[in-house]
Amino acid sequence: MASPSPPSPFSEGPRPNHAFRELRGHLSPGEFAAAVRRAAGEIGERVSPDARYIGRVESGEIRCPNYAYERVFLHMFPGFGLTDLGFAPRAEVRGRRGSPGAHPPRLTVHNPTTVHNTATVHNTAVQGLTVQGHTVQSYEESDVLRRAFMTSGTATVATASLGTIGLPRPRGTSEGGPTRRATGRSGEAEVAAVEEAVRRIRVLDDRHGAEGLYHQAAGPLRAAYIFLDAGTARQSVEDRLHVGAGELAISVGWLAHDSGRFGDARSHYAEALATARMCGDNGVEAHAFSNTAFLARDTGRPREAVRAAQAAQRAARHLKSARLRSLLALREAGGWAGLGERTACERALGQAHTLFGRGPCDADPEWMSFYGEAELESLEAQCWSALAEWDRAARHAGRAADVALTRTPHFTRNIALYTAEFADGLARAGRPDEAAHAGQRVVSLLTEVRSPRVRTMLSTTMRTLLPHRGAPGVSEFLERCGELTEVG
Repeated sequence: MASPSPPSPFSEGPRPNHAFRELRGHLSPGEFAAAVRRAAGEIGERVSPDARYIGRVESGEIRCPNYAYERVFLHMFPGFGLTDLGFAPRAEVRGRRGSPGAHPPRLTVHNPTTVHNTATVHNTAVQGLTVQGHTVQSYEESDVLRRAFMTSGTATVATASLGTIGLPRPRGTSEGGPTRRATGRSGEAEVAAVEEAVRRIRVLDDRHGAEGLYHQAAGPLRAAYIFLDAGTARQSVEDRLHVGAGELAISVGWLAHDSGRFGDARSHYAEALATARMCGDNGVEAHAFSNTAFLARDTGRPREAVRAAQAAQRAARHLKSARLRSLLALREAGGWAGLGERTACERALGQAHTLFGRGPCDADPEWMSFYGEAELESLEAQCWSALAEWDRAARHAGRAADVALTRTPHFTRNIALYTAEFADGLARAGRPDEAAHAGQRVVSLLTEVRSPRVRTMLSTTMRTLLPHRGAPGVSEFLERCGELTEVG
């Protein structure tokens, strides 16, 4: 297939990538993005394209993909090269360093000793990348550091790798933080970096939990708001930057939330909500209210949880995602359960299942990748637990863990959480031997997952099982778990 001639690196504007559009065929941008994600999973790559990313490629805005996307695209279309796919040669794109408005990513590694001790990084040279001291500077994704994280499986390297989430340092700042107000305007590079930061934070959280990541993620959030303060040349760019900053605030808020820093989480969610309202984005507003409802439930304010969930549903009423509305109904159900309102809880649960049954669609927000059958079962389990229906809670939590292990084995943190919920439900339902067996599985996962939420649940299960030391497996579980958690 003939491919169009790549544009000059100094052309006045992007040229549409007709070759890539032809390869998409009859699929919608969202469907094609889903196909790219599936292909990435086949070769172990971690990319998160959505319909907007596909549109940016086809419009010519993305002239050459980063290395991870390149590997996925070449896997999807064997025998094709980048130019066959309509992209410009990588060397030509890299030659744009000195072009006006180009801001190469400046990536900070917060723990270089840890990274250098990873075998994958030793004596490795990558084009455009220097691993030296405290700073990594690259015009591409740091493939070496990404693979160091993927292969090591340790939370320590995950924390170090978080420094490579791809945010270009805003003009007028130093490594220690802002030194003066940025004088230039923010553009596409800053927006893309913020969006990629959100994706990478979510990947790290899914695999390792929030502890150790929260403070590392606060820096990119500060940078995002510096970008906003600097202003943009186009309204479309400013809108995207507001949305990206709002989603980043929610992601950082979630890390605080899952780490037990509830005051910080509440502040970040409020910041995200204000950002969403400034740019009039109902999707970010619904997301912020959803997380606010979850936080209110976790901090013993169930009536606030109901109100926040209902506000989220109002914000989402014109959005086309049934899955989003399903999750928001579950947030409301959790609030009603906390109030002991069984009838209202069951009504919201029924609505959640009905909406979930309509299936996924292109309008589903990218951040909802975690919300599948396993999460549905887990959130329902939490409702029954709040209503002291322990057998039902254990049954749904057990289903959540089984589904997660089968369908999303890379979501290690969620598997640990669901299994901890399962163990807690079994213990409270008077099935100590089964609870101990499930608890042992959670303890094994804590070598990879650092989540105070999970450890707190294990501590609760330990207290419940203390009177049952004589039951099979309970004593061994208490001994193993006691080394990792404290029974208060």
